[in-house]
Amino acid sequence: MRRSKLTLFVILFCTLIAQAQRDFVRWSLSPDGGIAWTIKPGDIHNDNIEMSGSQISAIVTYGIDSAQAPILKKQLIFPMLRTIPNNTHASYSRKFDQGSEPTILVNGTVIQEIPVSFHHKGMLTISSHTNTPLSINKIIFPSVDKAAFIEIYRLKNNSTSALPIEIVHDVADLHSKPEEGVYGEYVVSVQSSKKGNFTIEPNGELEFAVIYSARKVNEEPYAWSANWEMSKRVEMISGILGNLRLETPNDTINREFSFAKIRGTESIYDTKGGLMHGPGGGAYYAAIWANDQAEYINPFFPFLGNINGNESAMNSFRHFARFMNPEYKPIPSSIIAEGVSTWHGAKDRGDQAMIAYGASRFALAYGDRNAANELWPLITWCLEYLERKKSPEGVIFSNSDELENRFESGDYNLATNSLAYGGLISAAHLAMQLGKTKEAALYEKRAGELRGAIEKYFGCKVQGFDTYRYYEGNIKLRAWICYPLNMGIFDRKEATMKALFSDYLWSRNGVLTESGTKTFWDRSTLHTFKGLFAAGATDQVTPYFCYYSAKRLLGEHVPYPVEAWPEGNQRHLSAESGLYCRVVTEGLFGIEPVGFRSFTMTPLLPSGWNFMKLNNIRAFQSDFNIEVYRKGKNARVVVIQSGKVLFDKIWDQKSKITIMMK
Repeated sequence: MRRSKLTLFVILFCTLIAQAQRDFVRWSLSPDGGIAWTIKPGDIHNDNIEMSGSQISAIVTYGIDSAQAPILKKQLIFPMLRTIPNNTHASYSRKFDQGSEPTILVNGTVIQEIPVSFHHKGMLTISSHTNTPLSINKIIFPSVDKAAFIEIYRLKNNSTSALPIEIVHDVADLHSKPEEGVYGEYVVSVQSSKKGNFTIEPNGELEFAVIYSARKVNEEPYAWSANWEMSKRVEMISGILGNLRLETPNDTINREFSFAKIRGTESIYDTKGGLMHGPGGGAYYAAIWANDQAEYINPFFPFLGNINGNESAMNSFRHFARFMNPEYKPIPSSIIAEGVSTWHGAKDRGDQAMIAYGASRFALAYGDRNAANELWPLITWCLEYLERKKSPEGVIFSNSDELENRFESGDYNLATNSLAYGGLISAAHLAMQLGKTKEAALYEKRAGELRGAIEKYFGCKVQGFDTYRYYEGNIKLRAWICYPLNMGIFDRKEATMKALFSDYLWSRNGVLTESGTKTFWDRSTLHTFKGLFAAGATDQVTPYFCYYSAKRLLGEHVPYPVEAWPEGNQRHLSAESGLYCRVVTEGLFGIEPVGFRSFTMTPLLPSGWNFMKLNNIRAFQSDFNIEVYRKGKNARVVVIQSGKVLFDKIWDQKSKITIMMK
């Protein structure tokens, strides 16, 4: 007897969840919208998380050791305190271990902290009891807008007697060598807001803070207010979580989406070159890249409506536009050091395709005509550059791809060509909005020609699958065969999906970069999900997306998407979180911007889901909700703009829906 589609979906879903449970069971969803790890007897584990503000980023390593003692270490990075040589990695950085923390004594006895739980929600909270009646909550976070990192200590007396407390904390200022800094000598201070002797009454509390801050030596010290800094951090997180809210029957996906919004947005640095979104990871700050910023996260920011995000996107394109030239030499892959220098070490990685695609998608979703007119010369320059790089076969040359020669990419690769196709399609839509009908027709024509060339040049049977070769001579499956799907080319959807989820490429950590390796990059897994959702393979993809979301949110290394392994050891690079959000907006809901006030969508409900909602979408200069409900074999789709119903129809879950905003 043949099994139904729903039965197969349930079997696959249960298989992947069982695998997830074998892989990890550590964190759980907490009622306040965060996640919590409650320590169990014998737990030995440590992890790290990156948190950022406009003047600082912090990589915090935390956990519990074999003696049940806490682990807490910090790498603090100050992107605007530049070091020499002033290259990509020249952000001043300091590491601190537990020796920088205050010593707390109760009745003359040094307390020993024993962690009870850890909690994440844009800040790290560590709850501990001690070898005394004292319990401690530590709230750890970076300042939103200053070069400072704050730890708030909340001590509680759980006894029926008053407790005499002494706080001892003397850490000398740290000074850099003047000759090693672009701006001379830097000073890092570690200060405690309270020191000395105190008494905590029964059931009473005492609060103080430790502030790590950095400054140029000729700047005066600052008077810190830890609770004010925390209120700003809470307000920032609340603002991010309040817009673009996802509601589905899967609480884990909802929560990971919320967390990805935080990581994707907090990593924006206020440099002398303007706002710059930076990947992070201890290495990549005060700089922009054609892939991470232009291609990955910039098209997402209009949906969230975050003012810093949108400005950082515009600013990145302004910086890239500085390097347009009449000779059509390539724009640098990266503009670094607050905008004063560049990196182009891997030569042309398809950067012009990334920029044309990202700028066109951003301009449409942003919905601002003035911004679009500003970006138009950059977009057309990049598209002309690509046209001049075409081979006789009609495909586009690039020296490498965004993996920068870590893996072979030949002279003509699938990623660059797919991105160029996507850029032409979006540029044609944008041209129509700007009244440039001649250019729109030209880009549509070139897109059609390039699509045919992609099929002819790259379409190939690889390791038994009728999918794509990544470059001429490629005989192993590659993760980037998902790229055509991301650009709306679905001709080889079924075979490509089977290849991506085959034993050749799928692993417990997502899609492998190349068959036969153990290397994975989350960006390719997220592109896979986004492309297959957009292609309508919703039931096939959903179990894998659920599994991935649970692993990243509740597993051993949480709570965000990561960069890669083994390179970087799974750093929490920020743009990957933007890609996660786009899996939902452009994949699950199938939203494609086609005008300043219009978009198409294919919001297919996964089997087993009766609804899904995306609320307070801020794209297209609007504030609107999309609600999808199961209606027998069809779906009811409702669009509400500014509290009024704009669209309410039964949808056959096949044809694209077009929405025109008012």
